[in-house]
Amino acid sequence: MKKIIFVVIDGLGDDQIPEFDFQTPLEFAKTPNLDFLAKNGFCGLVLPWQEKGKLPTSEDTHLALFGYDPKKSNPGRGVLEVLGIGEKIKKDDICFRGNFATVDKNLVIIDRRAGRIENTLPLIQSLEKIKLKKVKIIIKRAFGHRIGIILRGKNLSPKVTSNDPKKVGVKVLEVKALNKKAQKTAKILNQFLEIAHAILEIHPLNKKRKLKALLPANYLLIRGAGKLKKIQSFKERYNLKAAFIAGGTLYKGIGRYLKMKEIKVKGATGLVNTNLKGKFLAAKKNIPKFDFIFVHIKAADNLAEDGNFKGKKEFLERLDKEIGILKRLNNVQIVITGDHCTSSLNKAHSQSKVPILIYPGKGEKINKFCEKECKKGALGTIAQLDVLKKVIALAKGQNIS
Repeated sequence: MKKIIFVVIDGLGDDQIPEFDFQTPLEFAKTPNLDFLAKNGFCGLVLPWQEKGKLPTSEDTHLALFGYDPKKSNPGRGVLEVLGIGEKIKKDDICFRGNFATVDKNLVIIDRRAGRIENTLPLIQSLEKIKLKKVKIIIKRAFGHRIGIILRGKNLSPKVTSNDPKKVGVKVLEVKALNKKAQKTAKILNQFLEIAHAILEIHPLNKKRKLKALLPANYLLIRGAGKLKKIQSFKERYNLKAAFIAGGTLYKGIGRYLKMKEIKVKGATGLVNTNLKGKFLAAKKNIPKFDFIFVHIKAADNLAEDGNFKGKKEFLERLDKEIGILKRLNNVQIVITGDHCTSSLNKAHSQSKVPILIYPGKGEKINKFCEKECKKGALGTIAQLDVLKKVIALAKGQNIS
């Protein structure tokens, strides 16, 4: 069986952009290395896993890519974020993901990411001083504007709503209990958020930001409540020794949740400035020690969510220059796909199908690695839960049909 390097380019696919002659950023970008891999491999499209009536989420789609049914295996985004930060989670802990945001005096959201603030440690240190009765609140920095939160105490429940309406120009929401047992948790969270806002509003860092005409990080938006679950490890499920390379905390968390070993890369930030070359070199160097390496690339998704389709196109071109490192490895199968598409026009995840290539293969009669051309590929359309099954079958030399 061939070894597998599984590259996930977050938010890979996109909409047709008028400024790009109605081509997507991936289609418009110059990507000779990706095109080479596609033309000499197998191509197709992946139908992202999604909960009915909702857009695909990063956590669900990643779990589905690895063959785990999100309905059964997803412990809540907060758990995965906290694992990604590197915190140990106790049995009864309730975990949340969160981020710093900007609100006005009426608690109307101006910016959900506080201008994508990165220097959040002084703010977190001030919030760590908050003491509430019968519960311990642990706040840890993720990356960028993101944080992880743990509530530690007795009789707590993850069955609470988010305070994030996920749009600007509206007031933050009150956290509400979804059942009677969660009323205590909701009350604690609302109390904590009110105190946190008062502290952040007068924080010296935010005063400096205002003087520099930067958005103050004066509020916390929290969501993704969850509790740790026990699931089969990747090794137990597939009998493959697996590792991961990632900068973003969610993706580190998913790797740790599945009991993959972390390969650390200096400068792997999960941001646009991430060390792409270092990630691919680390995958190449370490593949002799593992059967499967998951490599996560985040920034394409962030750029699309900001509506920056030009930046996304340029990032994909930069990625393409570095991914050539993986060409022509002996007895190694390269998989390149995304978790979901992200629309630069709508600044949100979309339901569109995601391009996939598996190299090497018999070769495809296509011109480019992109949404439009991959539709013609031999893999056809694959349900996301079936992707890894197909990848492993090909790695074993089995027929793709």
